[in-house]
Amino acid sequence: MAIILSTALLGCIYVHPLTRILYLDHYYYTYAPKLKSISSLSLKPPRNSVRAASIMSYDKELATAKKACSLAARLCQKVQRALLQSDVQSKSDKSPVTVADYGSQAVVSFILEKELPSRSFSLVAEEDSGDLRKEESQETLQRITKLVNETLASDGTENVSLLSDEDVLTAIDSGKSEGGSFGQHWVLDPIDGTKGFLRGDQYAIALGLLDEGKVVLGVLACPNLPLQTSAGHVQHNVQDKVGCLFFAQVGTGTYMQSLDGSQPTKVDVSSTENAEDASFFESFEAAHSLHDLTSMIAKKLSIKAPPVRIDSQAKYGALSRGDGTIYMRFPHRGYREKIWDHAAGCIVVTEAGGVVSDAAGNPLDFSRGRYLDLDTGIIVTNQKLMPTLLKAVQESLKEKASSL
Repeated sequence: MAIILSTALLGCIYVHPLTRILYLDHYYYTYAPKLKSISSLSLKPPRNSVRAASIMSYDKELATAKKACSLAARLCQKVQRALLQSDVQSKSDKSPVTVADYGSQAVVSFILEKELPSRSFSLVAEEDSGDLRKEESQETLQRITKLVNETLASDGTENVSLLSDEDVLTAIDSGKSEGGSFGQHWVLDPIDGTKGFLRGDQYAIALGLLDEGKVVLGVLACPNLPLQTSAGHVQHNVQDKVGCLFFAQVGTGTYMQSLDGSQPTKVDVSSTENAEDASFFESFEAAHSLHDLTSMIAKKLSIKAPPVRIDSQAKYGALSRGDGTIYMRFPHRGYREKIWDHAAGCIVVTEAGGVVSDAAGNPLDFSRGRYLDLDTGIIVTNQKLMPTLLKAVQESLKEKASSL
């Protein structure tokens, strides 16, 4: 939620919840990411005083993003229900990829370009068509094209002719943008949590929009996430109604609705102030995060609950509605975080009142291309707990380093 401060001397001051920029007349102020007091503000000249003076509306972009992610989720659900061995390939980096990965990216790319034709289109996405263009992949490509066409036709509002194999390959390759700090760039992970998808567990279609390097909207489609959960319990049972769509636009809060289109409800992060009462999320795969480090931090915080391990940015969605209190991710040395793994989730949490930073307390910087250059790891919680969490993280990192 945005913070509004009012004083007789200064009038109305607006603190942007994501960019951490405080707007006043023709200047903007920034404050340090470690939640320092307002007295530590420093004056900087505006990069763009017109844009700094008001919040732009991204209503049309958000509506299009919601539609694209919902359709992509429909395609993924269909594939997951009838998963065939031939649906799984191995990319050159040996991580599994499915026809749903490619199909999801093609659907999202097609919808964005079709419904926002007046904009310069730039998409930073995970997949490319290189493997699909090989001779041995032609049967897989045909299956993807069929799935994409069936998905677009199922919407009922898409009056388009059938896409060819080449149309689908072109749509997939629209995601080759490098992003950056200028202009607008869509950021997509067509299936975040591929291994969770293959297991029948959590995964997400994650789509964000960058404007001048800042995340201004985000959508998370989480087909297997229960609509109603108790804190810390996000894995679904057969009887649970599942399928959540989280969405956020800068300055307007975070909302959740069912994937089949229920009335959206506003969500907020957990208000837990005592670390002992907190529950925390971490990656399901030990290869994605240092579980021993998160365990050390949890012990230092006296957290009683065991970790909740789930795949994908579904963690961000669950955190945004208070299913848990903390999310910690500490990749192994040498791993570089990609922007599509966090862009949508970051704004979904921050607009719900949470804080996302690296292990040094710095906000995530999405303006540097396809990768996040950050300090050690990513931590997420509510504003009241962040100073305590940050202190425990930094102490644990020092202890771990000294023991090596």
